[in-house]
Amino acid sequence: MSVATPAPIVSPDRLLDAPLDDLLAETGVEIVDSPITDAGFFGAAVQRKSGQLRLEMPAGRSDLEHDTVARYLLAQVFDIDLPKLPAPFVTTEI
Repeated sequence: MSVATPAPIVSPDRLLDAPLDDLLAETGVEIVDSPITDAGFFGAAVQRKSGQLRLEMPAGRSDLEHDTVARYLLAQVFDIDLPKLPAPFVTTEI
């Protein structure tokens, strides 16, 4: 059973243009280092039992990759319509 996350009002323009730290603060999302070290893992959105949403992202990736993947995961979670990322990026909902 999944817990529904109320979607904050974030427009596609805001998602893409706001500084990432501001966007995270506005949405109440935190980023934490993931224990997953596989090169093919780019990140995951995880909702805790408390309802807190966090992005688990691998450490040591480039700033561009970190920023891009974080924004894309937020778009997926908050149902913001963005074009899909090119391969090798694939999202799976569990």
